[in-house]
Amino acid sequence: MRIDIITVVPQLMKSPLHESIMKRAQEKELVDIHFHDLRDYSKGNYRQVDDAQYGGGAGMVLMIEPIDKCISKLQSERDYDEIIYMTPDGETLNQKMCNTLSLKKNLIILCGHYKGVDQRVRDLFITREISIGDYVLSGGELGACVLVDAIVRLLPGVLNDETSALYDSFQDDLLAPPVYTRPEEYKNLKVPGVLLSGNFAKIDEWRQEMSYKHTLDKRPDLLKDE
Repeated sequence: MRIDIITVVPQLMKSPLHESIMKRAQEKELVDIHFHDLRDYSKGNYRQVDDAQYGGGAGMVLMIEPIDKCISKLQSERDYDEIIYMTPDGETLNQKMCNTLSLKKNLIILCGHYKGVDQRVRDLFITREISIGDYVLSGGELGACVLVDAIVRLLPGVLNDETSALYDSFQDDLLAPPVYTRPEEYKNLKVPGVLLSGNFAKIDEWRQEMSYKHTLDKRPDLLKDE
């Protein structure tokens, strides 16, 4: 998979996407992540990429021309499955969306900044608009990091145990069950006996039961269709 990220602050994203699992995924050549500084596509000595909005109002708007130049250059080099815009008014990111995007080959992610982007960018180029929650950040960069992490960890070979991601919360519309490790007892709190039994059928049954209970207690909204 190849992911191209367009941003005015690429340095903000390089650390979280160059460490831990994301770093190993790139070293294994399972994903190829590229950052594109929007200012490299601007005109003039000041590398301007934003301007005041028509009609007045607070906040600067990212201009269409540098974004057009960047996206058009990338599209001239390869076909893209999705051009994603990170924005608070997009569809809220969820696990099913991540599963779908993890099957794609080439993605562009455009990070909004300041007051957002000229609407014509969204009209001409964007195929999907995504939000990571009902709140506003200074820009789309941190949201893009969340999106990339959620997608890349699903790629075959990224996690050491390839079945691990299948048991994450939300994969089956349920939260994950409780997990335990050594020691077996700590401050009078014991690991449930079924997990020590070696009876994997019983363990699977317990985990499914606890997933349902956990979801009912913490996120009953996920069970609303039942």
